[in-house]
Amino acid sequence: MKCKHFGECGSCSIYGINYQDELEDKKRRVLSLLSPFGVEELELFSGDDSHYRARAEFRIWHHNGRVDYAMGRLNRKGIITIEECPKVILPIYNLLSPLLSKINSSKILKEKLFSIEFLSSTIGDILVTMIYHKRLDDVWIDEAKELEEKFNISIIGRSRKQKVILSRDFITEKLFIDNREYIYRHYEGGFTQPNPAINIKMINWAIEQAKGISYGDFLESYCGLGNFTIPLSRYFNRVLATEINKRSIQSAKENAILNNITNIEFIRLSSEEMTEALRGKREFRRLKDIDLNSYNFSTVLIDPPRAGLDSATIKLISNIDNIIYISCNPYSLIRDLKLLTKTHEIKSCAIFDQFPHTPHIECGVSLTYS
Repeated sequence: MKCKHFGECGSCSIYGINYQDELEDKKRRVLSLLSPFGVEELELFSGDDSHYRARAEFRIWHHNGRVDYAMGRLNRKGIITIEECPKVILPIYNLLSPLLSKINSSKILKEKLFSIEFLSSTIGDILVTMIYHKRLDDVWIDEAKELEEKFNISIIGRSRKQKVILSRDFITEKLFIDNREYIYRHYEGGFTQPNPAINIKMINWAIEQAKGISYGDFLESYCGLGNFTIPLSRYFNRVLATEINKRSIQSAKENAILNNITNIEFIRLSSEEMTEALRGKREFRRLKDIDLNSYNFSTVLIDPPRAGLDSATIKLISNIDNIIYISCNPYSLIRDLKLLTKTHEIKSCAIFDQFPHTPHIECGVSLTYS
């Protein structure tokens, strides 16, 4: 990727080496962490190192009566105004400059504008959230609607205790996974995988792990909007998927309907609550119509936050034959594997480069009961 802001913009911290060398270095790092478990090889999934990111947030810098996009500096000393960002996917990239020009032509739109967030699908459905330090009135709404119509986008205005949805607060994504098309609604403010191309490879990798199992029911914790759940549901009798975020659960249920999936129960529970419910330690009203004892879980998929898993969840999933662990933090993954490998053996490992030009690494580990 070529970017005029390399070395100054803090969004990309790896910029002085060839991308293939960067990938090999990441692979070596993860292999060195996994080597105590007897792992000698892993799959590496990468994609383009430019135009890969489907969501982005830019600060807005006010100077001499105009506004510009801005990011924090790599040296963490202040901000840098930016003229381009080649890492965002093309629908966002092609919108950045003309949208900014139109905002600069309007006193109402640029006044006290603090930041702008972009969320796009690969099919060009774009949601723009404009965040202000002022109350948004009818005049702002009229001008923002003109932006919507001009660029064929959806706009949300946000201010303190105020959210103005001009048309809708979601985008529609279509991903070709496991030889079929899946439809997802991604809502503003909800978690979505930032790199669609690598997301597809992550899901397909998880499906390959599931194909070799082909029995029993499927449990998922941290299911989000059903990103993994929906495609993997084809390979199991029934699915129980949990997530603490209420909006994500609503989105997941919508996505199941959009894809004509009927064997999933999406329940709003934290990982800790899920563990308490499945171990019979606590009853939840949200589970009153679900017979937990009727499930025969052969497989669990977990995609926790950077902190990894709590000890009770590790104890629970240690009793399930097959574990698919997706991790955004290799170090918490290694900590958890020290406990999981007491009952399971590692069958397959992979890394997914969702964030080129940064040190971040997404990992996948498949384990089976030993």
